[in-house]
Amino acid sequence: MRNFEAPGRSIVTAKDGVAATSHPASSYAAIRILEAGGNAMDAAVAACAVQCVVEPGSTGIGGDCFALYSKRGTDDIIAFNGSGWAPQAASVDALRALGVSAIERQSPHAVTVPGAVDAWATLVADHGAMPLGRLLAPAIALARDGYAVAPRAASDWANQRDVLAADEMSRTRMLIDGRAPEAGALHKQPELARAFEIIAGRGRDAFYRGPIARDIVDCLNRLGGLHTLDDFARYRGEYVQPIKASFRGHDIHECPPNGQGVIALLILKMLEGFAGEGDPLSAERLHREIEATRIAYSIRDQSLADPRAGGTMNVDELLSPGNVDALRAQIDEKRASNAMNPSSSVEHKDTVYICVVDKDRNCASFINSLFHQFGSGIMSPEFGVMLHNRGQSFSMQPGHANVIAARMRPMHTIIPGMITRDGKVRTVFGVMGGHYQAMGHAHFVSKLLDYGLDMQTALDLPRVFPVPGTDRVEAEGTLPDETRRALTERGFSLVPPGWAIGGGQAISIDWENGTLSGASDHRKDGCALGL
Repeated sequence: MRNFEAPGRSIVTAKDGVAATSHPASSYAAIRILEAGGNAMDAAVAACAVQCVVEPGSTGIGGDCFALYSKRGTDDIIAFNGSGWAPQAASVDALRALGVSAIERQSPHAVTVPGAVDAWATLVADHGAMPLGRLLAPAIALARDGYAVAPRAASDWANQRDVLAADEMSRTRMLIDGRAPEAGALHKQPELARAFEIIAGRGRDAFYRGPIARDIVDCLNRLGGLHTLDDFARYRGEYVQPIKASFRGHDIHECPPNGQGVIALLILKMLEGFAGEGDPLSAERLHREIEATRIAYSIRDQSLADPRAGGTMNVDELLSPGNVDALRAQIDEKRASNAMNPSSSVEHKDTVYICVVDKDRNCASFINSLFHQFGSGIMSPEFGVMLHNRGQSFSMQPGHANVIAARMRPMHTIIPGMITRDGKVRTVFGVMGGHYQAMGHAHFVSKLLDYGLDMQTALDLPRVFPVPGTDRVEAEGTLPDETRRALTERGFSLVPPGWAIGGGQAISIDWENGTLSGASDHRKDGCALGL
């Protein structure tokens, strides 16, 4: 039980539905959809559309989407991969012929075909109870009439001023007299409102075969991009088989590669070999988490890729007891390895994660992202679509598993999660924060199942993260001094993060009492709401 004299948040409890997002307007939109008779999938899509407006740095219709969904809370979980692919003309040779030796953030080559709108339309058509147009109405109103900028969103916005200033449309629409809007400022996105209106009326084809596709392709072509209308017209996301691993008597479910969910499972399997006892923030425990993460991320950066286009990662083999034991044995529990394995990953910090459970216990675990804050910083001029930079995750090294190639999907960091036991969903969860997400999943799950913490307490704990390809370990300022000193004595190079590490949401189902509980991370502007 939390100390009610100390700052903090209470768990949100309810009977007929809970939504948890990183923005109040998004959580509110989800609850209103549930009240109007929509289900968890409907509410998640409506909430995500709202966040594309009110949290424009973190997500948008110019980004990608992954989802896990459980009907009536069973462990028969479906997964959807809504990650976009590279243009048909893309290859290492083609880019080098253009003088490109590395894919830079603000380059058109960092933009793959956005998968979010296709994912929303497909999931709502197959699993929703309301038409897509109804679900986009709250986002349309906010983009057209304006919304008040929230504090964390404003802080992230200010950090990206120079990126936005470099693009004419982004500078015009997303800055005010050359500055980012401050918290409390009223902001409108009329071009984006029109894009949503067209999608609401004409469905996904308005984005992939209609005027929005033309706007995006023309914009990217003017900047030297290789994209064609055919790349958009042929794009489809796909249902995929979720992967899972056992941990402390529960099953943890993730989306398969090209997402990094398997890396979260690998970290958990390594941690399962250690006793979950004592202080969850002890130097001993964090030492193990850091080193397990370093090992797992090294494997990720070497071999995680699109299985349709050369990805050869064998999930079953990677998570096999013999392999996990061998990897765990590499951890020196006394001294930091400070391993600096070459990393093909590009550091980024943000996304949005949404979870919703409805009265019938349908469960949506939903994540949508632009990769970096405001993605590539490129905004299409007619419809105000901020375009992501997920293509930066591709390798330019010939022969690498994740090398850029025609209609290949890059390695993805965004991962939704679920926990089941005895055939039922117990917890729907996700942790934001770019590359942190796999470690964040393992950290969160282990705090629930190893240490018995409630969801809110687990989300509130100080975080650490070993930055891939470096010897640095980011440590939030709230990490206890005693733990900080002990980790430093063990040889870890602790540095402050650029800003708070990630964020997260979670909902648990109490099947015995027929109630729900929701939690939302203080690092963001959002909240959990119930009805």
